[in-house]
Amino acid sequence: MMKFSAQHIATILNGSIVGNPEIEVNGFSKIEEGKPGSLTFLANPKYESYIYTTQADIVLVNNDFTPTAPIRATLIKVQSAYTALATLLNMVEQAKTKKSGIGSTAFIASTATIGENCYVGSMAYIGENTVLGKDCQIYPFAYIGDNVTVGDHVILYPHAAIYDDCIVGKNCIIQAGAVVGSDGFGFAPDGGEYQKIPQLGNVILEDDVEIGANTTIDRAVMGSTIIRRGVKLDNLIQIAHNVEVGEHTVMAAQTGVAGSTKIGNNCMLGGQVGLAGHLKIGDKVNLGAQSGVMRNIEKPGTYIGSPAIYTVREYYRTNALIYRLPEMAQQIQQLQKEIEKIKHR
Repeated sequence: MMKFSAQHIATILNGSIVGNPEIEVNGFSKIEEGKPGSLTFLANPKYESYIYTTQADIVLVNNDFTPTAPIRATLIKVQSAYTALATLLNMVEQAKTKKSGIGSTAFIASTATIGENCYVGSMAYIGENTVLGKDCQIYPFAYIGDNVTVGDHVILYPHAAIYDDCIVGKNCIIQAGAVVGSDGFGFAPDGGEYQKIPQLGNVILEDDVEIGANTTIDRAVMGSTIIRRGVKLDNLIQIAHNVEVGEHTVMAAQTGVAGSTKIGNNCMLGGQVGLAGHLKIGDKVNLGAQSGVMRNIEKPGTYIGSPAIYTVREYYRTNALIYRLPEMAQQIQQLQKEIEKIKHR
């Protein structure tokens, strides 16, 4: 990584400098493990103590940060330290040399169309009538089936798979082992056995979607399973057939969404959240980790529990009462005895 001065970085981030504008860095570090010559950040107040001892030379902080002790490092104040860090990391990532060319053992069907400046790694497979946009990176052992449309600047990491007829928008990232377009879990009971229901639809990923490693998105029975623009899915997530996930919604690992559920825009789902099928989740709904949702949620807010029927405040109030149940049971028994005495008199 090239060296950058605090002044240069502040100009890129539209930030203000507290300290030496000429100090230079050539790498990143965590604030608790800061090393000389590196840049770090402080976004979570829990880590504030480290800013007074870190050996990093530059620290990104929020505009409202006020130190309570001397700080050795140069500070760059920005609107959001976390967002500013992401901007810098993306700049470094974009500066890396991208792979190019077609691997000698890659298979590309004669009817496929490959855009300009694409990389297709060894043992990758691209099927019949598939269209690949420009500047795509298809890593070794990735699979793209027949009649697939892939937009510009898409990255498909090793062993990721896109089944037939699916559509992938621009700037999408599909991590290793992810599967887009596998069959939905559809079976019809038939005399004690189960008959498979053909899954004839597809999956549509709109622009700027990221799919985590080993996440699976099932194709629709009919129509499309749709992941809207800007959605970010963590590793090990299951999206069932005919689900629709709204724009800029994010999900943490091990979340599962059952068939035909519709999730709104700008939602946040914590780890191991489970949603039953055929539900409607409104915009800006946040679900805490391990929440189980079995009914529609229309109002924006944060919900938690299994089933997730409480707001966070209601959940903690209810949970606090659970620990008092033995005491409350004794009080109720005592009150019943007193009532019986009064009745007898």
